[in-house]
Amino acid sequence: MIVLGPDRATVEVLVFREGLLSAVGHDLVLRVTAFELAIDPAAPSVVARLDPASLRVASAVRDGRPLPGALRPRDVAEIEDAIASAVLRVRRFPELRFESTAVAPREGGWDVRGALALAGVTRPLMVPVRRAGERVLAAARLHQPDFGIAPYRAMLGALRVKPDVEVRLSAPAEGL
Repeated sequence: MIVLGPDRATVEVLVFREGLLSAVGHDLVLRVTAFELAIDPAAPSVVARLDPASLRVASAVRDGRPLPGALRPRDVAEIEDAIASAVLRVRRFPELRFESTAVAPREGGWDVRGALALAGVTRPLMVPVRRAGERVLAAARLHQPDFGIAPYRAMLGALRVKPDVEVRLSAPAEGL
């Protein structure tokens, strides 16, 4: 069994803006700072447990490029508070969990099928995983309304988050 946390792996959520005032907003990279990824290569199986209250703003992004200093500390605090309280409702749903049901090898990696429990809703999810040098990389798109999550809106909806977010994982390939 391989158990990984934020000391060796990263989990990021990419959030994209839309709406009439989207030009004044920023896309965001959020980092999950508390999680456990348990991989059993013998089974094979994967269980990921993430603390949604640990999401932190890593950076604002424009056209795929990080914008250091684009957000004031007050903005970051407001974003993180809105994610925790209004979007993910972390007091009510303190854990996000993915548990695989099947792992199928494919060229350059694996297709991992499983169930994702997020904000009190469990849905099937297929996550393609690929080997990239000494790392394994995974990415999955989540449609927030599928999990009962209303995408964040501000300024009477003129600035809002797109319903789809992208979750990315990077972990050491050692032992896989």
